[in-house]
Amino acid sequence: MELLQLRYFLEVARSEHVTAAARNLHVTQSSLSKTIQRLEEDLGVPLFDRIGRKLQLNEYGRRFLRRAQRALFELEQGKQELSDLSSPDHGTLELAVTSASVLPDILRQYRKDRPHIQFHVQMLTMKEMIMLLERGAVDYCLSSPPIQRDDIECQIIYKDPILVAVPNGHRLAARSSVSLTELRNEWFVGVKVGYGTRDLMDAVCRSVGFEPHYVYEGDEPARLNNLVEAEIGIAFIPSTARHERAHIQYLEIETREAVREIALLWHKSRYFSPAALDFRKIVVEYFEAKTRQTRN
Repeated sequence: MELLQLRYFLEVARSEHVTAAARNLHVTQSSLSKTIQRLEEDLGVPLFDRIGRKLQLNEYGRRFLRRAQRALFELEQGKQELSDLSSPDHGTLELAVTSASVLPDILRQYRKDRPHIQFHVQMLTMKEMIMLLERGAVDYCLSSPPIQRDDIECQIIYKDPILVAVPNGHRLAARSSVSLTELRNEWFVGVKVGYGTRDLMDAVCRSVGFEPHYVYEGDEPARLNNLVEAEIGIAFIPSTARHERAHIQYLEIETREAVREIALLWHKSRYFSPAALDFRKIVVEYFEAKTRQTRN
C-alpha cells in the first residue's frame, strides 16, 4: 500500500466523483481510476459502489476511510513537528474560516509578534472544514456555527449579535431596533443556504411565522453591505461584519435568538508549535476584548 493511494482515496471519498477528484489532484482520470483499483486489489475488497458516474463509499470504504484519515493525520503531524524543530521562528499557519470579517485584525496583531510566520487562509463550508481538521491539514478553524464532535476541540469565543442593515432612505432607517415581524414583507440580500448566519436567521424568522424573501443569494458575505447601500434589499449582518458606511444604518433585532456563536476549532490530537499556540492566545484575547467593549 502506497501513500499516494491513500491521498487519492481520500480525495475520491470527498468528491464522490472521479472527474472532480482527478481535477482537484491534477491527474488524469485514467491514472486516478487505476490507482484506486490497485488499492482495492491490495485490500481485497471494493471500497466504493459505482452509481452511474458517481462513486459512493460502501461499508468497507467507510471503515477504511477513518483509518486512512488517521494515518495521514499522524504523518502530517510528524512533518509539522520536524519543521518546527528545524525552523521554530518560521513556517506557515494553516487556517480555515466560515467568515473572514474579523480575521484581518487578528492576523495584523499576530504578525507584530511573529513577523516571520506566514499564513494560508481558506474560506470553507462546514463539511470541508471537518475534513481538513481530520486530515491535519489546518491548525485552527474559526467557525460559526460551532462543530460538536468527539475528536474536535470546540471553544466558544464570542457571541455575535445579528443586525439588520438597511439603506439610508429605508422606512426603518431612523430606528435603532426592529422586531422580526416588521420585516415580513421586505426584500433581502443574503448568502446561500448552508452559511451559518443564513441558516440561523432563516430558522429564527420561521419561528415568528415567515420566510425571508431573498432577491439575491451569494457566497461572498462581504458583498452584502454594497448591495444594501445600492438599495437592492436589506440584510442580516453579524455585528463583527458591520461597516461604518455613510449610506447604511444598522438596527438591533428585538430577540435574543438573533445571535451567532463563533468558535475556535482544532483537532484534539494535533501537535501545536509555540507559534500556533501564540495564535490561539491572540484569538481568545481579541474576542475577550470585543466582549468587554460590547458590555460597556
